[in-house]
Amino acid sequence: MNGPGILAASSGSSGEMETFSDEVSQAYFPHALTMRGRPDRPAELRAVDLGPVRLTRIGWGAEVSVESDHPGAWAVNVPRSGVLEANVGGAHVLSLDGQATVCPPDRPTRMTRWSADCSIVGMRVDRDYLVDEVAALVGLHTDRMPAQLDLRADGARAWIGLLASLGTEAMRNPALVGDERVRRRLAGTLSAAFVAACFPEEPAVGSVQPRIVSRVVEAMESDPAREWTVSDLAREAAVGIRRLQQGFQRYLGCTPTQKLQEIRLERVHADLIASNGDTVAEVAHRWGFTHLGRFAAAYRQAYGVTPSQTLRCR
Repeated sequence: MNGPGILAASSGSSGEMETFSDEVSQAYFPHALTMRGRPDRPAELRAVDLGPVRLTRIGWGAEVSVESDHPGAWAVNVPRSGVLEANVGGAHVLSLDGQATVCPPDRPTRMTRWSADCSIVGMRVDRDYLVDEVAALVGLHTDRMPAQLDLRADGARAWIGLLASLGTEAMRNPALVGDERVRRRLAGTLSAAFVAACFPEEPAVGSVQPRIVSRVVEAMESDPAREWTVSDLAREAAVGIRRLQQGFQRYLGCTPTQKLQEIRLERVHADLIASNGDTVAEVAHRWGFTHLGRFAAAYRQAYGVTPSQTLRCR
């Protein structure tokens, strides 16, 4: 390891290839390797671990075939040179520079030809993590994922640019991924860009019905103090974030975040009126407000008085 979450390894001879293959298994996916030719250049492995997402750079230095079930995670393989020919779940996929092969988890995949001059940038994404991301962002399931991406398309071009720049910077500056919070944020950014590349046009999953909105409002009312994110709320409705926001604007005339604040303010207002000795700060924190200044301003805008005035007048 060169630093937190970073690994680098290389091999220059066939005698070292078995050890190198084991390192690839640990860094990316367990696999069965078959040599198709003698090594004619050094092999290369570099990896950055971002938690639910892992980035790799792999070159075998010889023509090989590789078989893997990709247990528990998706593999997205982007050849930056050479030829990557694969059988993915029974489908033939040939990827060159400018294309990416998308391999689903827990299904047999065989890279029938990984040419000696083929070096890939790989992105491994945990299965359940990607299921959640696709559901939250586009309201679909990962069974709609494509088997190959054309990296010349706008969304895919943006994703591969982000993948290359973040991977390069992480290798250059290991401190970037030394903090778990940073790693998770980077993983989220990369996975969101990848989902956008796979679904460049948000599919029509049906018009938003009032039930979708009411389901989210019910969830917020049942636990208004929870640290809800827009992604959390979209998952409750089983639709994408954009579609959820459109539904709230159409039926309630506000955003989900604004509705959540309204619910919290109502709970605070009721507790202040019926207070049993709690302070304004205690009541505000109870219902999910962490910034007292912003809370006081929102309360006054909603009720025309300060929270302390409500407390005194009860």
